Amino acid sequence: MTVRLPYTNGGLRTYEPRTEPLIVTTGAPFTSRTVFSAAHVVADPFADTTPDAPAAIDWDATLAFRRHLWSHGLGVAEAMDTAQRGMGLDWAGAAELIRRSAAEAKAVGGLIACGVGTDQLTGPASLAEVRAAYEEQLALVEASGSQAILMASRALAAAASGPEDYLEVYGHLLRQAADPVILHWLGPMFDPALEGYWGSSDLDAATDTFLEVIAAHPDKVDGIKVSLLDAEREIDIRRRLPQGVRCYTGDDFNYPELIAGDEQGFSHALLGIFDPLGPLAAEAVRVLDTGNTAGFRGLLDPTVELSRHLFQTPTRFYKTGVVFLAWLAGHQSHFTMVGGLQSARSLPHFARAYELADGLGLFPDPKLAEDRMKTLLALYGVTQ
Repeated sequence: MTVRLPYTNGGLRTYEPRTEPLIVTTGAPFTSRTVFSAAHVVADPFADTTPDAPAAIDWDATLAFRRHLWSHGLGVAEAMDTAQRGMGLDWAGAAELIRRSAAEAKAVGGLIACGVGTDQLTGPASLAEVRAAYEEQLALVEASGSQAILMASRALAAAASGPEDYLEVYGHLLRQAADPVILHWLGPMFDPALEGYWGSSDLDAATDTFLEVIAAHPDKVDGIKVSLLDAEREIDIRRRLPQGVRCYTGDDFNYPELIAGDEQGFSHALLGIFDPLGPLAAEAVRVLDTGNTAGFRGLLDPTVELSRHLFQTPTRFYKTGVVFLAWLAGHQSHFTMVGGLQSARSLPHFARAYELADGLGLFPDPKLAEDRMKTLLALYGVTQ
């Protein structure tokens, strides 16, 4: 059996899918790294809605996918940008997602951390309003029983006049947090509205401010998630962290080497790419738990080409590829996204994502994935 796939510059090529998936096993909890997968949401395909209307979510399928991640030992990073936070999922939808997922995590004993932001603010806001928005979301996440992830805020980026405003807002939030939180630095490649975060477009100056926030409240910071797609900067940051504060890599380009680490330390993980890579990523971490770094790299290094493809510019549209692969893998019955975001990537992009994921053995049922890929190709006018 073969599939005719489009080239990026026109024309078709023939691809022969694999017939068997990669065999992975579940096992004991991880011992050497703490690993979260940011998780996507499944849209309700039958909802009569529009791209700018509130998100219509298929809750059963959305929660089932989280149980899939937990079953392999991964933690779930909930209501983050992978869940289309700020790109189709508003605060009302995110709040309901947090409540439901936190309850599910408690029921199954799964690890969960949830995003705290300011996205209930829909227009210009003062610093006081930004603080209040953060506080509202922090209270909800803490009431749900989840760990909090203090996400970067578009409203704060717009309202802040310099580094001192970030120090004041984050200091205020950390002082009142009930438990240690994860801080999140999301680069502008993921969200252009976050350009100049921490008070400067100079990354060295921004890094100094970021580290100043942590140094002032090390007892309230469990760790930091760095999503700058800059391995050298992440390594520099993690070497400068106070004792006991973890670095969670959010670098979807360089994660194998950052998780493996070096003689001076390593990164834990909080990654969007682990949504489609979940079982394979978990298998790799369990190999790393045995001290077999080469075996870990042998499993995870081949996945980087797929990740770089999904996260290619414009990086913020990586969610489309993530949901596309979830559909091919059988985790949902359709390829419809909140906000109509399934339109954000091209057919050649989908074709290459399918080819790379199939080559890695990511599809539990390769024939189902092949049939669904052919269905999509037919909709675009490609005959087999």
